[in-house]
Amino acid sequence: MRFIKLRLYSNTLDLEKKFYTEDLGFEMIDEGPNHFSIKIGWTELCFERSENKHIYHYCFLIPSNQLHAGLKWMEERTEIIEIEKGRKTQYFESWNAESFYFHDASGNLAEFIVRYNLNNEVNEDFSQTAVVGLNEIGLPTSDIIRSQNELQKLLSTAAWKGDTHRFGTHGDQEALILLPNYKVKDKWFPTEQNIQPEPFQAWIKNDGKVYHLSIENENIELTE
Repeated sequence: MRFIKLRLYSNTLDLEKKFYTEDLGFEMIDEGPNHFSIKIGWTELCFERSENKHIYHYCFLIPSNQLHAGLKWMEERTEIIEIEKGRKTQYFESWNAESFYFHDASGNLAEFIVRYNLNNEVNEDFSQTAVVGLNEIGLPTSDIIRSQNELQKLLSTAAWKGDTHRFGTHGDQEALILLPNYKVKDKWFPTEQNIQPEPFQAWIKNDGKVYHLSIENENIELTE
């Protein structure tokens, strides 16, 4: 499973465009007065202008041997969130993954993650071209079981790790949909950022087929 395209909404579109294309140097592949798209590995990340503020949590996959190189590279370009005093990375034992966090220009919580089980090491210096693609997107829900069942029916995919009460995940290590129950878990780790449903669209490839999902108000719809 892979995220081929993700469309998010921003009320600070021009700042977001500067952040991704000038500060981080990602390639612009489409642009208009009310949107822009950049290439990040195997994913097209698109931001569309919105009158309203929307706050997301999403994550990018980087090679499994480049956590510290990626951290150093990002520290030269933006502020990294300090998890504890003097510590900016977090290891997740049950996932065998490690990551660091930052905010984009819209205030979204973004993340770079390495997944050691993928064994996707590279022998090159870290730059924006080393980012493999989008790896996670948060889909807050008030009913994890319902959301899991809907995703499985629409995508022919399955639940991954987590639970059905507080925080579940769906998909696989190349692409995960995060399913926090925002009535139980109300903050995105490692911040005080509120978890709440936000609209977005995702194009997901699974078993050779691409599915276009539209998410709004916890409703998950398949768009032809």
